Amino acid sequence: MFTNAGMVQFKGVFLTEEIREYNRAVTSQSVFEREESIMIWRMWEDRSAPYLFRDVGQFLFRDYFKEGAIEMGGTSWSPMGLPAEKMWVTIYLDDDEAFHLWSKIVPRSGSFAWGERQFLGHGRYRPVRTCSEIVIDQGKEVGCGRPECKVGCECDRFLELWNLVFMQFNRDSAGKLHPLAKPCIDTGMGLERISAILQRVKSNYDTDLFTPVIQEIETISHTSYGKDLRSDVALRVIADHSRAATFLISDGVLPSNEEGAMCSGGS
Repeated sequence: MFTNAGMVQFKGVFLTEEIREYNRAVTSQSVFEREESIMIWRMWEDRSAPYLFRDVGQFLFRDYFKEGAIEMGGTSWSPMGLPAEKMWVTIYLDDDEAFHLWSKIVPRSGSFAWGERQFLGHGRYRPVRTCSEIVIDQGKEVGCGRPECKVGCECDRFLELWNLVFMQFNRDSAGKLHPLAKPCIDTGMGLERISAILQRVKSNYDTDLFTPVIQEIETISHTSYGKDLRSDVALRVIADHSRAATFLISDGVLPSNEEGAMCSGGS
């Protein structure tokens, strides 16, 4: 029913265990957060983390690598109308190659953030990778107000929009890393987040992806959105959960009282 990463379907390609007839793939997939208690808390504090969101991804096999991905990621800001002076880039601590490539596009030294958390890998034996996140500074008025607030803070000020993943290693059973024969690219952009930025609103729930749903709930519940924080959270929860259920059911995941909370429509 579910996988823990969009790249799972291409794992064999990354490891050169299989060859596809194409070198590039684009996906638009639903990402479903299952820890409900955490998500309801987020709706109170965080307006950029819906229960279900759409991840727009791009996968490249036997094609260009870091240079092409960084050039594409960096030059996309202007056509989308994103202000260059508010953009940040995160880089894996020891990824000198990525830093050099990004420096050609973002010459301001204050536009970079480093961190070990950019080295990613799920499970013991699988491809692992470094990555660069493209982040936008939404301004102090959106943030937590703490003087130490910076890229990586849990508040909404520094919002990750796009993640460029450089798939270049494989971890063996002993935990040792081996370079992949053909490094690949895996990118992902949050549709709801980029919609909020382009529509110049501070919350996913104020975009046209959610407002029609919330308006319908207002009519049914005789409640007005935007007047009381507690009722606003309730309306967001209903809108978000009903939207998530709609996407899941359309993908064939149906409610069930057997074999867990949900079962696949094909099982």
